[in-house]
Amino acid sequence: MSSHDDTQKSIEVVRVHPHEPVGGSIIDEQGREVPITEDMVQEACRELEEHVVKPAGNV
Repeated sequence: MSSHDDTQKSIEVVRVHPHEPVGGSIIDEQGREVPITEDMVQEACRELEEHVVKPAGNV
């Protein structure tokens, strides 16, 4: 078996509460530091999925 065989590995996903900070911040228009929450991350992912352009060969 190859040491690069990762098919049997799994990564535990720890869900946090939607409004808890997830370890980063952004700076808003007024220069204030705003903690990034799970809700913010999920919303950004949804927006990306809606606007992704699929390659022409993969219909």
